[in-house]
Amino acid sequence: MHLKRQEVPKSWPIYRKGTKYVVRPEFDAQRGVPFLIVLRDMLKIVQNRKEAKRAIHLRQVLMNNKQVSDEKNSVTLFDTVTILPSKKHYRMDLLDGGKFSLTEIKEGEANHKIVKLTNKKTLKGKKIQLNCEDGMNFISDMRCNVNDSVLVNFKEKKVEKCIPLREGSEVFVFSGKHSGKSGFLKKMYKEKGISEIDIEGKTISVLIKQFMTIK
Repeated sequence: MHLKRQEVPKSWPIYRKGTKYVVRPEFDAQRGVPFLIVLRDMLKIVQNRKEAKRAIHLRQVLMNNKQVSDEKNSVTLFDTVTILPSKKHYRMDLLDGGKFSLTEIKEGEANHKIVKLTNKKTLKGKKIQLNCEDGMNFISDMRCNVNDSVLVNFKEKKVEKCIPLREGSEVFVFSGKHSGKSGFLKKMYKEKGISEIDIEGKTISVLIKQFMTIK
């Protein structure tokens, strides 16, 4: 099914006026933008769905260093997009105010993504599976806790390092009324699930589930 244009999240950078329906993403609409919107409305390198599907069929676009399979594939926060014919690379960012935006990046950066760790499991043989906010998961012996972030290396298909969540960490708010803002973690109240973050000298309260550590 399609999504009514007037119902799309405010985070999508598209006009509110236009065709009645837009493509419905395969992933949570609040957390990402369909690849069709990325190619047509954000990068403006195709004019319609037919051209987007053709570019995907010809394997001219990559997401996180992998071939895109469908124009409904969601591009989520910090995912990377590569346009092979132009040899240009982009990262999906979130502007202050909560609207998704693409930032052009260098080729080497297109192989990496920072993502929040939401869960981990112990498998047979005492192997650890790290489950990430965006649905990715990895078998890794790296010591990392839930709510930490991990730097994923797509080229080597592994977790390259853990970025621990602790007081003093630089964090990025990706959800809620402060989405798109970054600051430094002052204090956490884990039992309450909230924290205090310093953003440009002002202390605000943010739910731990609404932000991630980036440095």
